[in-house]
Amino acid sequence: MKILFAKGVSILAISSLLVVGCQTSDSTEDEASENETSSSSSSSVSEDSSETQEQTSESHTHEREDDHNHEHDHSHAHDEETEQIYDGYFEDSQVKDRSLSDWEGDWQSVYPYLQDGTLDEVFDHKAEHEGDKTAEEYKEYYNEGYQTDVNRIVIQENTVTFFKNGEESSGEYIYDGYEILTYDAGNRGVRYIFKLEEEAEGLPQYIQFSDHSIYPNEADHYHLYWGDDREALLDEVVNWPTYYPSEMGGHDIAHEMMAH
Repeated sequence: MKILFAKGVSILAISSLLVVGCQTSDSTEDEASENETSSSSSSSVSEDSSETQEQTSESHTHEREDDHNHEHDHSHAHDEETEQIYDGYFEDSQVKDRSLSDWEGDWQSVYPYLQDGTLDEVFDHKAEHEGDKTAEEYKEYYNEGYQTDVNRIVIQENTVTFFKNGEESSGEYIYDGYEILTYDAGNRGVRYIFKLEEEAEGLPQYIQFSDHSIYPNEADHYHLYWGDDREALLDEVVNWPTYYPSEMGGHDIAHEMMAH
C-alpha cells in the first residue's frame, strides 16, 4: 500500500507541474481545461490505487483463509493420528524412548472412586454407547482392572514414592527400554519400563507404564504394572491399576474417562 500511495503522489506532482505551466498562459480557457484534465487524472489514479488495494487486501484475505484451512487440515489429521495411537494402531517406527519425567507428579488411584460408586456413570455410559456389556458387567471388569492397595504415587525426577496402607517407600528408577505388545483384539500397546537402581525392601524391581502414548509426551493418566519379574509383568493384562492427578475430583475423572 505504501508503494501505491507513492505512485499516486508522483502522478499528482506531475499534474501539478502541468497546471503551473498552464498558469503562465494568458488563456483562461486553456487554464480551466488543464485544471479539468489534472482533476480527471488525479481521480483516475485514486480509483486505480483503491482498486489495487482492494485486490491486494482480497489476496491477503485468501492467503489467511488458505493458511487457516491448512492449519485446520493439519490439526484434523494430527487428531486422527493421535486417536488411532490411543486405540492401539501405530507403526513400530513411530515408537520412541521416553523419560520418567513424562509421568512426573502426584497421582491418585481411581480404585476408591469405583468402590464408592463415583464411576458408576462411566459404566452406564459405556453400556449405552459400546453395548457389549451391561453397566454391572463393566463395573466388574474394571473392578478387577483398577484393584490396588497403592492409593497414591509421587514421581519427582528419578524418584518414585509408593503410598500403601498409610506407609510410604521411595526408590530411584532408571530407564530400561520399552516393549511393544499385541493384544488378542488385534490392537497394540507400549510398555515403558524402569528398573530399580538399588534394591530396597518393599519396592518392586520393575515398574511399567502404559498411557496410550508411544513417544515423549506428558501423561494425563496412566496404567502401572509393578513387580520383580520383567517378563512376567509383560503378560499381565488383567490387573492394571490406573492413576490420575491427585488434584482431580472423582466426578472430573469420570467425565475425563467418558470423553475417551
